[in-house]
Amino acid sequence: MPRLKLLLLVFILNVHAVLAQNISGIVINAEDKQPVDFVNIGIAGKNVGTVTDLNGCFHLSVDPCFSCDSLLFSRIGYNSCSIKIADLMIDSIMVVPLKEKTYELSELKITPRKFKTRTLGVTTKFKKMNAGFEHNLLGYECGILMKVKKSALIKKVNIHIATCTYDTILYRLNIYKVQGKRTFVNMLKEPVYITMPGSAVKDEIQLDLLSKNIVVDGNFLITLEHVKDLGEGLLYFCAGFGEKTYFRKTSQGKWETVPIGISISVLADVEK
Repeated sequence: MPRLKLLLLVFILNVHAVLAQNISGIVINAEDKQPVDFVNIGIAGKNVGTVTDLNGCFHLSVDPCFSCDSLLFSRIGYNSCSIKIADLMIDSIMVVPLKEKTYELSELKITPRKFKTRTLGVTTKFKKMNAGFEHNLLGYECGILMKVKKSALIKKVNIHIATCTYDTILYRLNIYKVQGKRTFVNMLKEPVYITMPGSAVKDEIQLDLLSKNIVVDGNFLITLEHVKDLGEGLLYFCAGFGEKTYFRKTSQGKWETVPIGISISVLADVEK
């Protein structure tokens, strides 16, 4: 690259770095004013985002090209809210109140149906092919699309581990209803976390979800999300060909796929 072009590129990058808007704040419960942890914050579909820490605090640097966009704040159990970036005050600490969501009980309809216990997803234990988390990208998540034609009751989630070098792990399990092509809506009413010492992470992690009575209708996406800075380390899952891994790089980001499937499976009672 000619020297003049290189200098111009460096100048442009430095200008963007200087003009980037640094947004800091805290997300609180609108009722009791307590901080809300692990809130997803980002620009929908733009791979610009982060997650609040245990004290509800966050920091995000936003390029000026996104000044006309809005930040979306969302968390399981709360109503989402959106704030225009252009309306935010630079270098001020913003306070974002989230209201707890009220869930209406749906009408219970009892019909004679037959169910069969099935294993869905990817079950490989092959460790030489692997993928997973190796950077502290808050909001990064990856998972597998589970394919069912009718309804299913989720009983257990099984995750086969290739390697883990973190001292401790803390991930959020998400279950999404499919709304369209690479469009998903989280269907959980309360968050589900996987937390344990790294030394306890062996070949397989099992989660018993039967007591949560999670019923899905049709295909659903199940993922693990990196919501806490875990320090140095990595967590890799066993993987294999035949399925796609869905992932997005940060909170509210764009969903993408890669042509290998990480080993996440579900034991479910599936309607025949």
